[in-house]
Amino acid sequence: MFAETGAFDVTAHRHPVWKVVLSPDGLVETRPAGRRPVASAGVIVPPQLRHTAAASSSYTALFLDPWRLRPELGLTCLDRAAVRRILAALDRGAAPGPGADLAAAAAELTALTGAAHRLDPRVAHAIAESTRADPPAAIGSVAADVGLSPPRLRALVRASVGVPLVQLRTWTRLRTAVAALHDGSVAAAAASSGFADQAHLARTARSLLGRTPASIGRSPTRQAR
Repeated sequence: MFAETGAFDVTAHRHPVWKVVLSPDGLVETRPAGRRPVASAGVIVPPQLRHTAAASSSYTALFLDPWRLRPELGLTCLDRAAVRRILAALDRGAAPGPGADLAAAAAELTALTGAAHRLDPRVAHAIAESTRADPPAAIGSVAADVGLSPPRLRALVRASVGVPLVQLRTWTRLRTAVAALHDGSVAAAAASSGFADQAHLARTARSLLGRTPASIGRSPTRQAR
């Protein structure tokens, strides 16, 4: 989760998860590559959609795993009432912060958009094992656990959640790095989260979030969720 107290914009990027941007008082403009921009109080951006985004005033951005919402939902605008419902569930009337109730916000999103499809247990196991922090399991080991070859498992994960397993692993490392930025430098965050160096982390952050690690470190609120 990110929260900013003023206007903010991000460069072109593509994330492997759902992004939900909520502006209680302003507008969020989303510009998908090759398509007309949309502006609304809030927006749900699907995984793998390359886009830029800008908020005209304070906003909160949530990130949800790609299987948490219906894949057919696509790019979805949210009106002011929906934005306030989600923010109320998230913060219980308080400012966004470490105590935010992300599970309640996700439940409110499900109520607004419909239940997601059930995840294949083999896919759930593969994702959990491949994205764990201590350290992630090798793909061959995970494939053996579920009785599939590594290529077949990769294909099953991509077909089920719409995102390659390797990108989910990269996203997990980036989340770990974002959490580490709270107490250390960008270089230290890169080293502790499995990136080759600070430049590798910076390229990944720009590619998946449209912003630099330094700007994330300055964000008033961030949570690695």
